[in-house]
Amino acid sequence: MTSWAGAEPTRLPGQALSGRASPMDLNLEFWRSEGKTFFQRFRHWADILDPLLLLASNEKIDNAKILLLNKGEKITESLEDKKLKEAWQLNLSSVHPGSGDTIPIALRPPAFLPLTAPLVVATSLLHRGNTQTFIWQYLFHSYIGGFTLANGNYSGTEASDDATKKTLPHYLMLRYKPQSPSIQFLFRNVIPGPLTAILCAFNVTVIRSVEFENGIKIMDSKGKVVGVSQRAGEKAVKETALSRALLFGTAICIPDFMLHFLKRTSTALRNPFVWTPVRSIMMVSVLGAMIPVSFSLVPQVGKIQRNELEPEIISTTEETEFFYNRGV
Repeated sequence: MTSWAGAEPTRLPGQALSGRASPMDLNLEFWRSEGKTFFQRFRHWADILDPLLLLASNEKIDNAKILLLNKGEKITESLEDKKLKEAWQLNLSSVHPGSGDTIPIALRPPAFLPLTAPLVVATSLLHRGNTQTFIWQYLFHSYIGGFTLANGNYSGTEASDDATKKTLPHYLMLRYKPQSPSIQFLFRNVIPGPLTAILCAFNVTVIRSVEFENGIKIMDSKGKVVGVSQRAGEKAVKETALSRALLFGTAICIPDFMLHFLKRTSTALRNPFVWTPVRSIMMVSVLGAMIPVSFSLVPQVGKIQRNELEPEIISTTEETEFFYNRGV
């Protein structure tokens, strides 16, 4: 183990940290060592997102943590051992990197694709009424909010129902029934993707707003908690919101634009009984490919420079670079 685990917290001038601040968990030690490049992070996320990891019992997860705590090798060396590599995958997929607690099964990263895929498909369909549209949007954004909450830096925020406003394009289609093909294309194919991206980013911002309002713990190069920073919290939330917007924006935009142009060359795709399942398959495929990409865009262990932090924090240390848990 490196000095990132087991470090003692320090107290900010004029600010009391409640009890002992949690030291950097095993998972953050892992990501700091093995998450330096996009390709490193992508390779690991591809393994961590395996839905079969959801079948592991809590006892098995606890045993994996104990095994990793007692490991003698460095992280890179431990990944060459099959048993230790499996322990890492189980720990990274099931344990919160900041608290060390086991994440509820439905909100773990491996459950993200199996649960969001049907919701994304359902929310993108044209329903007969606004009530059905609202219900699917509510379920979709509620799950995204719950996932964000469980994998963020704080566990006491509440989701916002404002995210359900994506029903607007569907409402306008039902209300005004535009006949122009260009207007129909605008509301069916152009608006939903960017609007979904914006609302998913908004969802993350609202759910994790407490992180930039109250701040998150930041650590020095040895894993010692040096204080709580609002600026680090704002940076962490912005990075996560951007990745979530990219994920769901592309999952909707790419299939819709591809099928719009393929319709011109294939008469079969003009049949709704063919077009709907093909679109759903393409959407799930793009979503599945983009999840590890979006999770890998920004390092899990974020960095923030001394000149970006609050004066009351930098006055307590001579360090020039600090680290924080970005969350997922």
